[in-house]
Amino acid sequence: MAKTDVILIKNVEGLGAESDQVNVATGYARNFLLPQGLAIPLTQGNERRLAALRKQRQERELREAKDAKELAASFKHLMLVIKAKTGETGKMYGSVTPANIIDQLQEQFEIKLDRRKLHIEEPIRTVGDHEVELRLHSEVRTTLKVRVESSNPLPEPEPETDAAPAEEAPAS
Repeated sequence: MAKTDVILIKNVEGLGAESDQVNVATGYARNFLLPQGLAIPLTQGNERRLAALRKQRQERELREAKDAKELAASFKHLMLVIKAKTGETGKMYGSVTPANIIDQLQEQFEIKLDRRKLHIEEPIRTVGDHEVELRLHSEVRTTLKVRVESSNPLPEPEPETDAAPAEEAPAS
């Protein structure tokens, strides 16, 4: 099978990052990478362009890491409150998913975040305080505090009285 070298212009999952030189099947390069604008063929002229691409990538990664660190510092002081429907016993209907958390971040704090940066082992199914891991950058991870509250408050238990209501004392 014929192979060809290409320079990636954008990140391609499973293949490489921007400005990487990779060896791929000729058909894959010709039919997918080149038409989609994800890569350029490796030529002498493009090799010179590769140095500029690597410099841009390095500057962008430094800027993204700096922005991610600033964002991570701001998350330490935030408490995201999410209202969820619960039954009479306080058990939640459904669960809180990463999409719910991202929507509430946008609504409450005007923070736009990609859903893939939020890491939850499984959806939140209980009322209370939880911590959710955020992977903001390959080098920057932080946690977000999430409080799940009932949207319909639980009824207050009425105090039980053992004594019968006091009878009126006869007036003398």
